[in-house]
Amino acid sequence: MKSKLDPRHQKRIGLFRYLFAWESTKTIPNPKITKILSKISEIDAVITLHAPKWPVDKINRVDLSVLRLAIFELLFSQASVPPKVIIDEAIEIGKEYGNESSGSFINAVLGSILKDKHDISKT
Repeated sequence: MKSKLDPRHQKRIGLFRYLFAWESTKTIPNPKITKILSKISEIDAVITLHAPKWPVDKINRVDLSVLRLAIFELLFSQASVPPKVIIDEAIEIGKEYGNESSGSFINAVLGSILKDKHDISKT
């Protein structure tokens, strides 16, 4: 992450907040996250696969919202953002809004996803 004022970082913060609010209330989502929510079951399946000791409903909401946003960007977004940038941003958001273990948990899950994605692309 280059700067907390970077417009791309601010956009991710906004999307994270909308996802967190949706997860907390399950009310009608902000239109900016409808694409993410359209893939939520697939995203949650990826989380389940890469964090088997942590059922999705037991992951704290901050970490879950950050993971959902980052996984959407990594696997479903058409934008050409390097995976390491997405992961770095997710870790930073987790550290800023989560608890002391959020950054390392998010890093471990996303690193595992990236490794699998890389291994699959080699075959």
